[in-house]
Amino acid sequence: MRVVTVLCLVLVLCGCGLASRQTDGDILVIGDSVLAWNRGAGGDVGRVISAELRREVVNHAALGARLGRGGIGRFGGLNIPAQLPPGRWNWVVMNGGANDLGLTCGCTRCEAEIDRLISKDGRTGVIPDLISAARGRGARVLWAGYYAAPQSRSFRGCRPGLVELERRIALHAQMMDGVFFVDSEDVFDASNTSLFAADNTHPSVEGSAVIGRYLARQIAARTPR
Repeated sequence: MRVVTVLCLVLVLCGCGLASRQTDGDILVIGDSVLAWNRGAGGDVGRVISAELRREVVNHAALGARLGRGGIGRFGGLNIPAQLPPGRWNWVVMNGGANDLGLTCGCTRCEAEIDRLISKDGRTGVIPDLISAARGRGARVLWAGYYAAPQSRSFRGCRPGLVELERRIALHAQMMDGVFFVDSEDVFDASNTSLFAADNTHPSVEGSAVIGRYLARQIAARTPR
């Protein structure tokens, strides 16, 4: 019982219980801690998107969330595909993959894990299945690529694998109607330490604002007027 209680507490603290049970709406954010960070301060990426666009945004992203169901990904909101509710949405903003590479293959020799997430031709895998599920709910999909974090110790060695993963995601987006890949590196200056939280991995409130404003612009540019 004690183990179950501790696990439940961890899930609550991580936001893994999906604080909002809303099943449909305007914009949904799903993914890992990059999109969830600063939620307690009211400055997570979802809040920024909402403020910029003056549109309703529900953020189901959670700390530690993985695309795969192995390990901690078995639990509720810690599995990114499980963050996608059954209802209809206009947009789904998503990210993921870093925790899969970090926890499954230690960011080294991750070819098999990357192939499982998305094939070399960008057509099959966990990620295309997730995107297809979102599209099936009527949503346009905006995949938010990661920014570089050269001072991070949490995912040291992950960058080559993540670059290849996102190359495949971008390829998939090019082949699919209503699917868009955007790279946070286009606006997130890795040399600007003020954009990073104290762990040098996650975004500070300012960093979340930079990402959120960028994603909001991408949505606005692709929304019919």
